[in-house]
Amino acid sequence: MSPAATDVKTAELDAALVIDSSPFLKAIIQQIRANDPYGTYRNWADEILLKPYIMSKKKRREIPVEGEVDPITLGRILGFYRAIAVCIEKETGQLSQVVIDLSHEGFGWALIFSGRLILVSKTLRDAQRFGFDSLEKLNAEGEKLVQKGIDLAQRFPAVCDI
Repeated sequence: MSPAATDVKTAELDAALVIDSSPFLKAIIQQIRANDPYGTYRNWADEILLKPYIMSKKKRREIPVEGEVDPITLGRILGFYRAIAVCIEKETGQLSQVVIDLSHEGFGWALIFSGRLILVSKTLRDAQRFGFDSLEKLNAEGEKLVQKGIDLAQRFPAVCDI
């Protein structure tokens, strides 16, 4: 096997280990497959399903910010925040909902709420360029938002029940 092929195999194994150890990344994969009405992604590897979330800074800068956010990118954003909501629900037992509001220029916000409590509020800017440098950074950002949402839901359970 060539050194390049060995590097690719090692990268695939590393990605599989990161995914297997991350409830958040598994939740994103679950969201992708749940929103696949024709079963296209049923047999795809998890790493392939997460690949659109990973973009280098250089590649993101090449994406123009003029014009509408394309539906595929909007779906990725929605999948990311729905995965956060699912993880919060699993941990707290509180039903969580996601609202994404984007202008035609790619600016807006994402909210995850339970009852009348806002668990996660994130400003979105240049949504056309939504992505992360690596699988680890995707997981870290998602886990950070999940933990903040769990902390709020546990501190104010009465507000979640309203």
